[in-house]
Amino acid sequence: MRTEFRQAVLPKELRSLMAFDRKVFSEGDIFPPAYWKACESWWMLIDGVKAGCCAFQRDIDFQEDLHEDGWNPVRKGSLYIATTGLLPQYQGRGFGPLMKAWQIAWARYHGFSRIITNTRRRNKRMIELNTKFGFRILRTTPRYYAEPADATVVMEITLRKPSGLHKNK
Repeated sequence: MRTEFRQAVLPKELRSLMAFDRKVFSEGDIFPPAYWKACESWWMLIDGVKAGCCAFQRDIDFQEDLHEDGWNPVRKGSLYIATTGLLPQYQGRGFGPLMKAWQIAWARYHGFSRIITNTRRRNKRMIELNTKFGFRILRTTPRYYAEPADATVVMEITLRKPSGLHKNK
């Protein structure tokens, strides 16, 4: 199987991103159009099929679980992975670890020193995958998600910068 990653083109692919989101996540986890526009989104193509998607925000720290107004402060060198998803038919086939390895390599290549992400506490597979790649749990915030109600687990990994590669922005 041929696998590649391609950046989503906005606004042209906005509907595609939103449709993908609805296929992978529960109703309470769907991003509105404005949020997709604030992210840098990437498709994981398997033999030309959009099988996975992830979205990043550069130089952002995830803090919205700690503040009622839902803000995320600027943090130079921090890459926030806002979402990672695979269509159900591609799950459990080794594509999750491939996407996670690609995300980390992408962050290193672009000069980031840290990655932060969050997931539902009940999403044990994502927590285990992140842990296998060296992420550690920073905190668990109760009642972050609605529909269905769940806590969020916030995780981070500190990256060593490879010499000569500093392409952030």
